[in-house]
This record gives sequence, structure tokens and C-alpha cells, in this order.
Amino acid sequence: MGIGSWFACSKVFPNASFASAAREALQRSLTAENITQETLYQRGEGRSSFERPYGLAWLLQLGTELEEWDDPQAKVMAASLKPLEQAVLEHLNAWLLKLSNPVRIGEHDQTAFALGLMLDYARGTGDQKLAGLVMSKARQFYFSDKKCPLAYEPSGEDFLSPCLGEADLMRRVLPSHDFAVWLQAFLPQIPASDSKGWLRPVVSPDPSDPKLAHLDGLNLSRAWMLEGIASGLPRANKHLPAITAAADAHRRAGLAAVTGEHYEGGHWLGSFAVYVVTRRGIPEKQSSGLPGGTR
Repeated sequence: MGIGSWFACSKVFPNASFASAAREALQRSLTAENITQETLYQRGEGRSSFERPYGLAWLLQLGTELEEWDDPQAKVMAASLKPLEQAVLEHLNAWLLKLSNPVRIGEHDQTAFALGLMLDYARGTGDQKLAGLVMSKARQFYFSDKKCPLAYEPSGEDFLSPCLGEADLMRRVLPSHDFAVWLQAFLPQIPASDSKGWLRPVVSPDPSDPKLAHLDGLNLSRAWMLEGIASGLPRANKHLPAITAAADAHRRAGLAAVTGEHYEGGHWLGSFAVYVVTRRGIPEKQSSGLPGGTR
């Protein structure tokens, strides 16, 4: 089980039978000594692209979660993580300044998904500089996009949707009315009714295969992206019934696949599942002080 899953077990399910063991595992990993070594490795020569952007964006998400956790041990772990967090921020800021084009795939290198996590982090921590840079890049890369070929998805090893990932980022960047206009041009195929044939969950042909198991994660990430897209639209938007119906179907299919039977999916699907059920990244009524604050 990965750190994200340990964290979820400890924070989200504190009274569960496995919570104590998960907390102990988390504490063994997030020590000052371990983080010092990770930071040295991250800052090593030739490693500016290590785990970029996917792993680095998730590291920032971990930092935000620890900061928000009202727990004495979590505060210690958050303080221990800070040096690595700073190294990651330096790499991501330098990378964004140089990045000329987005990466539009359904795996780790996807730019849109990472930018979404980075923007959530920036708003949660009040990092105005990073928030401004991410929003500028999002507009540069995606604002003029139209007619995303959703029918071409998924590729056989996707765990992120290129089209939905981009839309889930842009709902963080644009005001609600502007986002609705943008989405109509970007995904004109979204029906104006609860159409069961619009976007269907996928099935992994072999959950024991480390690449083919990605499709189980795709259902989960589609679910949270669709819920995010819905949250960015005006309440009267005609596409909401279809979007929410598709989100519910993908949520059910994705959660059903989180069994832990195979390591290939078991070590990361738990983190995706918790991201879905906690509605992480979905705006709350009260903003963080920056536009579009999220939980």
C-alpha cells in the first residue's frame, strides 16, 4: 500500500480496524531523516524531471492534506515534509516557465491533471505566485481548444481521461458562466438529458496486469473529473443530468474494482477511491481567499 492509501486510512477512517496500522506505516515513512534523504535525491544532478509532473503534484497534495489534518502527529509529519515540498515547488515552477505545449495523454505525464492538483495546492496554501502561473499556463494551453475527441478514449492503458482532465482543470480557472460557454465548445457531445449511452464505464481486461489495471483507475478518475466539471457549471445548466449520471456510473464501477486482490492495482487504487469519496478538489461554499477555493 502506498503513502496516499496509508494517509487516507489514517485521516478519513480514524476509527477503522486498520487505521492504527496505517498511521504507524505513515509515521515510519514521513520522518525527518527519510525526508532529508528524499530531498537530497530530488535535488541531485540530472533529476529535475524526476517524477514530474504526476508524482510531484501528488506530493503537494499530501502536504496540503497534512496541513489540514487537525492532529498533533500530522503536524510533525507536515513539518518534516516541508524541505521536500520546497524542492518540488522549485522544480515545478521552473518547469512551468519553460513548458511550451501541454502533454495530452491518459497516463502520468498528462499536464492538465497535474496542473489541477498544483492549483488546488496553491489556493490551499495561499501561494499566489504558483496559482497565477498555473492559471496562465492553463489559459495558454487550453482556452482555445474545441471539439475534444472523447470518442477516441480510452487508450488501452489510460488511468486519466485527456478530455475530462482538461475540462476539470478549466473549471478551476474560469468563472462559472465562462466555463459553461467553454465546455459547450470543448465537449459539444455532452447530451442535454440523462443519456445512458453517452459515456460508459470501462472494464479492465486483466486487473493483475500493471498496465491494463489502469482502466480500473480510469473509472475513478473519470468520476471525480465529472463531479468537478458539474461543480463548475451553473445550477441550471442543461448538461448537468448527463454529467452527474455518468459520474455516478463511473463511481460505482470504480469503487467495485478496489478489492486489493492484486498488487498491481491495490497499491494505488485506494488513493483514487478516497479522492472520489471525499470529493477532494471540489469547491466548498467558503473560498480559501483565492478565486475558486477547494477543499
